[in-house]
Amino acid sequence: MTTHLKRAVLVTGGGSGIGLGLAERYLAAGHRVVITGRDSGRLAEAARRRPGLETFTNDLAAPDGRRRLADHVGRVMPELDVLINNAGLQRRTGIASDGSPWSEEQHEIDVLFAAPVHLSRLLVPRMLAHGRPGVLVNVTSGGAFVPQPFAPLYSAAKAALHSYTTNLRHALKATPIRVVELIPPAVATGLAGPGPAHGADPAEFCDAVFPALDGSRPEVGFGPTATAEFTGRRAAEQQVFDDLSGRFDVPVYGA
Repeated sequence: MTTHLKRAVLVTGGGSGIGLGLAERYLAAGHRVVITGRDSGRLAEAARRRPGLETFTNDLAAPDGRRRLADHVGRVMPELDVLINNAGLQRRTGIASDGSPWSEEQHEIDVLFAAPVHLSRLLVPRMLAHGRPGVLVNVTSGGAFVPQPFAPLYSAAKAALHSYTTNLRHALKATPIRVVELIPPAVATGLAGPGPAHGADPAEFCDAVFPALDGSRPEVGFGPTATAEFTGRRAAEQQVFDDLSGRFDVPVYGA
């Protein structure tokens, strides 16, 4: 991310993990950053340790929470030009053994898929209104491309977000907003809740991917999601999309 233009950045799920790591790097590069999350104490601690970091407490699983966030952004950061849809959770339970109430599964779907889709609908028009170049980053997962039996609903929701991100990029292609899909492999954060975390070092991951979130690349991976085999397969799939995306006349932004 270049530093000559001061960005106005919103990071969901920014109280810890990848979200906080990226927020730190935007802040260090001189940009204005607002992070969101449900845990007000965690957000306050993040802000205390990082002077200049702004926070907003809300629950993205609820439509009203998303609307409250969009209204807040409209009041305090109308110049928003970078949106990082990062908020997430991962329930590790196999399909055959999942006896949880449906409300837990619905909550996972709402956070992982409904929230970024809804926020995009709410905030993209605001980003287009001021006319500045912008970047919208949706954080998916390697599990979107290789389903994970230990987290089947998480994998499915991330696969759905990948599909939506491809279509959103298509819809915004005639505008100054670039759409980036950030595809982490396993990263050692608290995504799955209490217990030992496994995967790539979060700081190493954020250091590697941050410079590529400037909109110059449509997809950004790391480690297993940045190999020649993975990126080659993705390029072939994108070509199929490009070949077929014009079959029906669909309105796009800026046309």
